[in-house]
Formats: sequence, C-alpha cells, structure tokens
Amino acid sequence: MDHLMNVYKRVPVSFERGEGVWLMDPAGDRYLDALSGVAVCNLGHAHPAVTEAIQQQAAKLIHTSNLYHITNQELLAERLCRLTGLAKAFFCNSGMEAVETALKLIRLYGHQKGIELPQVVVMQGAFHGRSFATIAAGGSAKAQGGFQPLMPGFIRIPYNDIPALKNIAQTHSNIAAVLVEPVQGESGIQVPDQNYLNEIRTICHQQEWLMAIDEVQTGLGRTGTLYAYQANAILPDILMTAKALANGVPIGACLATEAVASLFTAGSHGSTFGGNPLATAAALATLQAIEQDKLWENAAKQGAALLTGLQARLKDHPHIKAIRGKGLMIGIELDRHCRDIILTGLKRRLLFTVSHETVIRLLPPLIIQAEHVQQIIDTLSLIIDEFTVHP
Repeated sequence: MDHLMNVYKRVPVSFERGEGVWLMDPAGDRYLDALSGVAVCNLGHAHPAVTEAIQQQAAKLIHTSNLYHITNQELLAERLCRLTGLAKAFFCNSGMEAVETALKLIRLYGHQKGIELPQVVVMQGAFHGRSFATIAAGGSAKAQGGFQPLMPGFIRIPYNDIPALKNIAQTHSNIAAVLVEPVQGESGIQVPDQNYLNEIRTICHQQEWLMAIDEVQTGLGRTGTLYAYQANAILPDILMTAKALANGVPIGACLATEAVASLFTAGSHGSTFGGNPLATAAALATLQAIEQDKLWENAAKQGAALLTGLQARLKDHPHIKAIRGKGLMIGIELDRHCRDIILTGLKRRLLFTVSHETVIRLLPPLIIQAEHVQQIIDTLSLIIDEFTVHP
C-alpha cells in the first residue's frame, strides 16, 4: 500500500478466489457479492466458459496490435452489431474510452454540419468516466474537483426533464448530440420516466442531433433487457458498452450507425490494446453465456423480487427515504451520509457500495437466485438497523 497512489478509499478486506455469487478472503470466509465488481462480473466469478476461453486464448496468442486483422475482434463486432442493431464497432479498454470515442465522433459530426463549436447536451448527475472530456461531460462535482478548467463543449440540463431539452432546442443552434444514461448509477440509481428515451430520440431526430446512449453500467442484461434502450424499442446513433462485456477482462466498445461510423477514417482514432485476441475471446464467451441463458430475464425476475422484498421489509423504516431500481440496479436512499455502512456490511459478509453519499447501491450478478435475493433482503435489513442505531 505504501507505493500505491492514494486515489481509492479501500475497504479493509482482500479476496483470493471467487465462485459464482461468492468471494472468499484469505481466511476462507465467504462473502455474498451484491456488487459484481461494480456491475462487471455479471456472470459471477470464475465462470467456467469464460475461464476456459481465457486459458485457451492465452495459450495461443494474447496480443498482436491493431496493425493486423484480429479474427476474434471481427467476430465480436459482428455479434454486437447483430444484438444491438448498430452497424460498426470500435474496441477499446474501458467505458471511459468508449465515451471518449463517442465524443470524438460527435465533434466530427458537428463539424460536418458546419458547426464551429459543437455542443453536447449532458445531464445533471451523470457519470461518464474520469478523463478530462468525460469528467466535463459528467455531472459529478467530486470527480471534477481540482481539475478545472473543464473541457468546454457541454450544456447541462436536469435528468429526466424533457421540457428542459425542448427549451435547449429552441435556444441553441450549435448542438450536435445528446448524451444520456438509461439509468443513472453513480448518482444513486436514478430511474427516469418510462418514455424518457423515446422522447429524446424523437427530439434528436427532429433537430438532426445524434442520440448517444451510455450503457457502460446498464448494458449486458442488467436492467432486464440485453441493453436498456431496447425496452423502449428505439435505436441510438451511438452506443457505449464496457464493464460486463468480458466479465472482468478489460474491454470497451463504441458502436454506431453506418453514417456516424463513417466519420472516422484510418488514423483518426485508435487503441494499442483495444480488442486484442485475449479480451475479445473473453467477451465472446461472456456474450455466449448471457445469450444462451437469457440472463436479462433472470435480472428482471430477481431484480423485481429484490426491489419489492426490500420495499416491503423497509417501508416503515424511519431512516429510509426511497428504494428504487430497475432490474438488478437497486438503490436504497438513507436520510444521512452512509459511506461507513459498507464496513457494517463487511461484518455481515455482504458486499455492496454507496453512491451519492446517501444511497446503498446493489448490483448483484445476473446469475443470482431466489435464495440469494432473500439473503440480501434479510442481511441488509439487519445492516441498516445496526448502522442507523449505532452508526
């Protein structure tokens, strides 16, 4: 620890191995993982098909660079385009890089339209990453703190506020795109109105703006469909996906329509490691497992059971302000700062995190079953009682 930069407030535990929904510490104690590496390990830990794919690929070839054709990358692009309805994919190493890719495409689109300083409409409470461009696009004062001046080119409006977006359309002529999350995770699991994305899609079409959807956290089945936007029967112009794409192996992707993707030409963007043989092998195995078992259906079923169970158990709790969620993205808002409740959870062998200072955030693996849901409900109720009585 002495030689690590101090950028994480780590919980005092480490893990040696995992199996399904469980993580094991060096003493052999088991913890129910209701966080999934922050929405990354949707298949749980040590999934046999992903493990086998990584082992086989590592034994053959890990990296060659994007100077050459990479068969796995081409297969993964074809599969993602088939599953999403988009036409082209660019592979990188993280969600942040996928958003950076989208922002570069948006700038090119704006310039193509003759806009000298293209603007992107972004949302209050948004989180898109920690690079200079993505902290400027995001709405987290904490992430932005100390890094001013922020990159220009963004107009911020309230989340889930269509009148505000319509007003922007009437007052600004230099907008190129809207960037939005289907559910805001980092700001405490904010779920918009059912037709929110549909209305944004309509306005973008009318104004000839691009609609860019950040599904880094919501994608790959977490909200009850493979991608959250698919529940609204729309198609974005740009889609960002990462986190759960390879169940823990770093990879990200930016997908786009044919017209938008064609704005890139050879040399206008790139990545040393993006889409290498190892990462794409893991991603292909992950997608196969998610598709084969239709895990988005389990996410919808178990997420509904978890949400209703928590609401029933905690409805009269004096320190609970709200319980909200979609699929297996659930937030429990307390009436106080509760970062240290993570430590209370650790004592009870339940792993979760806290967002926006006051919201317990649950992101369990999509393989979770009814008995795990009940254990989370029972254990978390005890944890909240213990914390609010003796914080």
